[in-house]
Amino acid sequence: MKIDKELFWDILSKAKERWAKMDGHQRTYFIIAVVITIILMWAFITAGFITTNFNRNALRSGVDRQELQVSSMILTETKDGQKFWEIFGETGKYNSDHKIANLNNVVGNFYKNNEVELSFESTKGLYNEETQEIILYENVFVVLKDETSLKADKLTFDIKTKTLNVEGNVIINKKRSFNATAERAVIDSEYSRFRIIGKTVSKLY
Repeated sequence: MKIDKELFWDILSKAKERWAKMDGHQRTYFIIAVVITIILMWAFITAGFITTNFNRNALRSGVDRQELQVSSMILTETKDGQKFWEIFGETGKYNSDHKIANLNNVVGNFYKNNEVELSFESTKGLYNEETQEIILYENVFVVLKDETSLKADKLTFDIKTKTLNVEGNVIINKKRSFNATAERAVIDSEYSRFRIIGKTVSKLY
């Protein structure tokens, strides 16, 4: 866009004439008006940049952090066609920041040679992708293949070592042969034996 030089100098000349005719008060008001106009324009432009940056940051945060809520969620581990474990949550959500899946009304199985060796259920549970753990922590109930059952406050399954740690008000029962209470119990990787730890009371029938 080209500016007409003659028009420019004409406008500048008229502005000088008006300035010369102004008294002291008028010049003061004019200067104040110009300063306010410049400040408002600067504020408007700056606000535009701030809003743009804020929107970009908000979008980036939305991309980086994802929390998925689902009506049902199934997690499982298989290798070479062999299933090792599976866990199902009636409802759940997955947080990408912490790589944790939180599950409600949980049921699941642990397998050996594609056969169920241990089944469990719990009101609440989670799967931690970073620590490679499955944790059940409310109304935990476990049943082994030999019909031994365990009730507890919490169960932690270490996927790397394939061991299960059961803790908090542990009650172990095997029909017509064995009953025990304990602070903790550890179930081995074969899901066939367990150790009871802490203050224990056992009864044999």
